[in-house]
Amino acid sequence: MQELRTLPNWEKFYQEKQVEKMGWFSPELDSDLQKALIRLNWHAGTVLDLGTGPGTQAIALAKLGFQVTATDISPTAIEKAKKSKKAQQLNIIWKQDDILNHQLKTEFDWIFDRGCFHVFHPYQRETYVQAIATLLKPNGCLFLKCFSAKRTINDGPYQFQPEEIAEIFRNKFRLISLEETVYQGTVEPFPPALFCILQKLD
Repeated sequence: MQELRTLPNWEKFYQEKQVEKMGWFSPELDSDLQKALIRLNWHAGTVLDLGTGPGTQAIALAKLGFQVTATDISPTAIEKAKKSKKAQQLNIIWKQDDILNHQLKTEFDWIFDRGCFHVFHPYQRETYVQAIATLLKPNGCLFLKCFSAKRTINDGPYQFQPEEIAEIFRNKFRLISLEETVYQGTVEPFPPALFCILQKLD
């Protein structure tokens, strides 16, 4: 049985840390997501930025013309994100929410998860997958970025082999693509990551 990892209290974390110094902080749109959107020729639609944290991805997507809802389990993260100068110029819906017990009433064309999934323990993953499927419109997609098993660290977020992603999501999603990449942020060298596109099954 996999040993459970110790993870932060996210509210305390965001209260005590400067967002610009967090390991996953990146002021620009995630490059893997950007390439995927260009490849798919997607320029409009409703999107959920899940685990928005600093809000940089939500802001970048709103600037591209997407209708963005941004959620995080930490009220402080949401408050910090929506008070930023860049956010105040955009029409983003900011909500404190826990995806494992979410209160969202909207379905989305697609969802972006850049670091939420990999902080859930194994026993929570089925609930996560069910929640994501419920929040997506028919044939909607999840764009998922998580740590790769090539990141050989035994604490903090979990790491995944490609076949694990396919297995975890197989009952609700079809794995469209999976690429080995890196997690852009403040940690150098950038940690190994997986970028996955999963489509909701009919």
